[in-house]
Amino acid sequence: MDTLAGGSGELEIELEVPGPEVRELFGLAYPDIAEFANMLVEEGELRGLIGPRELPRLWSRHLVNSAAVLDFLPKKGQVLDVGSGAGFPGIVIAVCRPNLDVHLAEPMARRCEWLAVVVDALGLDNVTIHQARAEELRGKGKADVVTSRALANMTKLVRMTSKLIAPGGSLVALKGRRAGEEVEAAQVELKRHHLAASIHEVPSVMEDDSTFVVVAKRVRS
Repeated sequence: MDTLAGGSGELEIELEVPGPEVRELFGLAYPDIAEFANMLVEEGELRGLIGPRELPRLWSRHLVNSAAVLDFLPKKGQVLDVGSGAGFPGIVIAVCRPNLDVHLAEPMARRCEWLAVVVDALGLDNVTIHQARAEELRGKGKADVVTSRALANMTKLVRMTSKLIAPGGSLVALKGRRAGEEVEAAQVELKRHHLAASIHEVPSVMEDDSTFVVVAKRVRS
């Protein structure tokens, strides 16, 4: 692991060092993902985007975790990431899938400012940032895929995002071990919004814990 020392030299944080399996996972996108990681290490805690306890596992818990959605995205089309926060999974999607039109929705101004800094630093020309909650985007367009990470349980998430999903589109949500329980609890809401959910376990290349991706596909307009 790398060590990050504070200005006084008193604080030392052991940082994960991504191995060859991570480089293989991200492929040609790896240099930009690594730059994004460096920006988060340097400014993430200062900007209130990521806590000091999260920094040591930045790669496994945030970057590699975000990459779990990639196989569930179309080759082309529009993706809307709601509650983008520090850029998970929205920035990772934009870097790894340059052919996608990626929209990041985040209500907090300081987080939108951060996202704009990252987009500029990485030269991402496929990103649009919206300072807005998901509900505030209703009636302003629909995306082929709506993504979300650590924003709300499935029941609430379906209510928040259903009107943002295009016909034939999907909600793709990153979840933990309780994904099955959340989907079961959301069955009434899923049916009401004409969505059919499936759960996919995606093993991590860095840790034993898997990521669970819930794909709720629009089955009727």
